[in-house]
Amino acid sequence: MKKLNIFLLAASLTIGVLTTSCSKDFLDKTPQHDYTADTYYSSDEAVMKAIEPLYNYAWFNYNYRAMVGMGSARANDGWNPYLNPQFATFQVTGLDGDLSNAWKSFYLVVSMSNQLISDINTYCTDAVSEDTKNLALGEAYLMRGTAYFYLVRAWGDVIVYENNLDMTNTPVVPLTKEEDVLKFVIRDYRRAVKLLPEASTSMHATKYAAEGLLAKALLAYSGWNKTTRDESVLREVITLCDDVINNGPYSLMSDYADLFKYASNNFSMQNSETLLAMRWADPLTSSWGTYSANFSDLAWSGSSDVTVWGGIYASPDMLDLYNEDISDSIRFQATFCLPGIYYDYWDTGNDLVSAADKTPANGYPKTSGYVYSKKYCQLKKWVVGTKADCNGHLAQMASPLNTYIMRLADVYLIKAEAVLGNNDATSDAAGLAAINAVRSRAKVDKLYDSYGLDELIKERRKEFCMEFSNWYDMVTWYRWKPQYMLNYFNNKQHRAFMINSGDVLFNADRTISYRTFPNRQSSPWYFYDNTMNPRGCYWNDCMREEDSETVIMTKDQGYVYDVDALCRAQDGYDPVTLNEENIFMPYPEADVIRNPYFKQPAQDYDFGDEEE
Repeated sequence: MKKLNIFLLAASLTIGVLTTSCSKDFLDKTPQHDYTADTYYSSDEAVMKAIEPLYNYAWFNYNYRAMVGMGSARANDGWNPYLNPQFATFQVTGLDGDLSNAWKSFYLVVSMSNQLISDINTYCTDAVSEDTKNLALGEAYLMRGTAYFYLVRAWGDVIVYENNLDMTNTPVVPLTKEEDVLKFVIRDYRRAVKLLPEASTSMHATKYAAEGLLAKALLAYSGWNKTTRDESVLREVITLCDDVINNGPYSLMSDYADLFKYASNNFSMQNSETLLAMRWADPLTSSWGTYSANFSDLAWSGSSDVTVWGGIYASPDMLDLYNEDISDSIRFQATFCLPGIYYDYWDTGNDLVSAADKTPANGYPKTSGYVYSKKYCQLKKWVVGTKADCNGHLAQMASPLNTYIMRLADVYLIKAEAVLGNNDATSDAAGLAAINAVRSRAKVDKLYDSYGLDELIKERRKEFCMEFSNWYDMVTWYRWKPQYMLNYFNNKQHRAFMINSGDVLFNADRTISYRTFPNRQSSPWYFYDNTMNPRGCYWNDCMREEDSETVIMTKDQGYVYDVDALCRAQDGYDPVTLNEENIFMPYPEADVIRNPYFKQPAQDYDFGDEEE
């Protein structure tokens, strides 16, 4: 039987796909000759170059399109019926191309990491310093662990392997149990902690980046398929988070919006908050597979001077969360555009406000910038504007921004969750300080008394909305509290609900009025027509005249808005329902056909003498 599709072995890729520089400190040129492993690893520079594909090329097919559907659409951060609707409606199948590409990409990270570990241990000459060897090995373990961390939270049981040659010779192997996959992730992260340096080398990972990811994996493991989280593991999580926060070379950026601006997050630099990121090459000089190719999917018509065709709309869930706390305007406006909001750092050339109106008296400090005039809430994160806004480093499909895997805010919220532990709520000062550090940076009112899991879920959803990570955290909570999360998914979220043109108003009191209507899940791009009440005059906060902003009845006057009840009353309504059968995604069909083990129970992993 031939090799499975997932196993794109990297014996040649590790040294053959040495991409265009991600920064001025990476090597600037691709080697001009063919190299083999037994002669390549003869200098620190060569080894450093061999690491580079683990930061971009290996992740490309996941980052390109699957990441948006898997990490954000499934979490219901936002919705567009034309962009990966099968992920948002939980109807993805094993024949889906984006699902298959993500699977292949994660296993390419695994294979390339395996090959790098093998080559460094086997072929490095005496000319390669011990520090460089340790850095390369540490990053390989870190990236391999991260790929498996994504895999286990996306698919559950998956195939684990450490030796590419063994997998080539025996490609049909059993699945590994979820818990053992997590143990494997934790073991890789522990190895990375021991090998990586404390100080940053160019934009490479540090031991503190590994500690942050180890803390996140341990937090997941502490409650994975358990009714009670392991308190000893939670204590270790807190210790790791404290080390990263207090001793690591990272700090929360003072302005949340800066995290997604070209000036502070691009292919040539690292900001103070980045622990680990996919680091993409320059859109102007790099090739397909090395730059971030999702810009035209995420940006929307009028948002840039390069060709774009996508756009994500805020989900009703997110609008409800922002309405609950109107002080959270900084994160909201940096994540989604709001009608009438002025962005002084973004100039699309399509500004509808005249220069004469842009006066200090009208709140405009200068004549450049952009006022979002639509009655939508379209994506702002990752939509960087025009070529001029990016010093020219922008092209069709090609974004100059790096993709966060972990930033420091995550570490603060991991600590807050570990402090909460198995309690329904906590008033612990250290836990409150951790969650309030994130809220304070966003200029949001502090939590003074206590917090529980519900508050942490809300905080994560707003802090990391449309950063392609919220679904993975939801799966972690589901594996700890399945009934709690099923209730959350099916009764507190409104999936595949469209907020159409003209259906968003930004009120004087800074709340958002919106009306929404559901798509048919069987055909998610066909909308219910005006005969369905939610598409008519039923808004979230009051009754308005049809196609008018005129208020007919307020909540104080007795208006009740229950979009679920309104939808259920309609013939043919088929809501998205989550259950044990669709929380995890199906395996790619091509691999299932070739490997009968995909239809059999997963097995324990043989860790030998070392488990974690």
